[in-house]
This record gives sequence, C-alpha cells and structure tokens, in this order.
Amino acid sequence: MESGLARHTLVFCWVLLWIFFQPHSRHQASATNLRRFIGCAVREFTFQAKKPGCGGLHITTDACWGRCETWEKPVVDPPYIESYQRVCTYNETRMVTVKLPNCQPNVDPMFTYPVALRCDCGVCLTSTTECITSV
Repeated sequence: MESGLARHTLVFCWVLLWIFFQPHSRHQASATNLRRFIGCAVREFTFQAKKPGCGGLHITTDACWGRCETWEKPVVDPPYIESYQRVCTYNETRMVTVKLPNCQPNVDPMFTYPVALRCDCGVCLTSTTECITSV
C-alpha cells in the first residue's frame, strides 16, 4: 500500500508531467520555480482538440496548475490513517465551443472545452479533474 506522501508525490508528478511535457505546450518551467511554488493558479497551455471523424485543432486555453499542501498521519483505529488531501482544481470555468476542421458529413464538428477562470486547492472532483487514487 502506498503512503500518503507517495500518493501525493505521484499525483503532483503526474500533473506536472502532463502539463509541462505536452508536445504542443508552450510552457516549460524551471526546476527552481516548481520547487518554490505552493498554491494553485490559472496558467495558459496549448493542446490539440480531436474527435473521431474530424481533423485536429490546436487550442490555447487556461487551465489549473499548482501544488497544494496535504498531509496524512497514522491512527490506531480503522481506516488507520487520517488524511487531508487537496489538489489544484477548477473553482470557476466558462465553456468554449469551437468547430473542428475536416469533419466527415455524419460527425458533429463542435468541440467544447473548459477555460479556467479561477483555480483553488480543494477536494479532487472527477467531473473536472483526473484524480489518481490507490487501490
């Protein structure tokens, strides 16, 4: 079973890898800045919108980025751990719809994605964030 710190580290590393090493991302952060930043912020990044039957479209949008303080401590009674885990997640968004190019006649060309207006440290919601949990 993974420890809370290991789980938090895994989540943090996954988010950073996903955001900063996207092939089309325009944001590369220095190791010094990443080590010092604690909190949650809106940050611009670029991705390629795709759907079956349509061509791709490069989109630059705002997303949540950051590292939130978490902790876990062992306790004597089940579930044997007390945890306080928060992630950087969307607090306020607006939805934007664009038309993808070169769609087949029977395919809806519209693609909708969220634009972050405000981000905060909070509970991981699977409706807006890919949450990594242990088994």
